[in-house]
Amino acid sequence: MKKIEAIIKPFKLDEVKEALHEVGVSGITVLEAKGFGRQKGHTELYRGAEYVVDFLPKVKLEVVVADELAERVVEAIAAAAQTGRIGDGKIFVTPVEFALRIRTGEKDDAAL
Repeated sequence: MKKIEAIIKPFKLDEVKEALHEVGVSGITVLEAKGFGRQKGHTELYRGAEYVVDFLPKVKLEVVVADELAERVVEAIAAAAQTGRIGDGKIFVTPVEFALRIRTGEKDDAAL
């Protein structure tokens, strides 16, 4: 099993969700996040005062899938989230040793 974490622009969430559904992902976790990478934030004016917005709004998706599905999921997220501009995000893939569905007691792939 693999855990895939993706940090994307918020307005791309619906497109990514649809892409994941098309490749067979049955559930995702979505978290609102703030952060920055190479873009380093930007400056804005508010009531005549200039201030720096260091942390930009992002969305973090988490999904755990069977090993054989992981590459297709990464490709689907990348294609749906890409705008070609700075700040499109990142995808991280890590191994998952164990999974348990609390309600039924199912383990590993059956728990997904």
